[in-house]
Amino acid sequence: MAIVRFTSALRRFFPDLKDTEFEGATVKETLNNIEKSYPGILSYLLDDNGALRKHVNIYLQNELIEDRQHFYDQVKEDDEIIIFQALSGG
Repeated sequence: MAIVRFTSALRRFFPDLKDTEFEGATVKETLNNIEKSYPGILSYLLDDNGALRKHVNIYLQNELIEDRQHFYDQVKEDDEIIIFQALSGG
């Protein structure tokens, strides 16, 4: 299982959100498993077309994922995924 880390911006909407191990051979599978534990989180991460929202980034092993539309990036057993929701405004 990969460890998934969340930035604090998401905890405002999901107070129980914590860094956790999730199963998934791809980023897509991992995101679907995160949704099972935290229902509704994908609506904060994905737009109406299912792609990552403009101000959301997912890092896999400290590099941005390549596939922001279908999330086919491969996830290995001990990988680290960081889900980063940038804040905007002023």
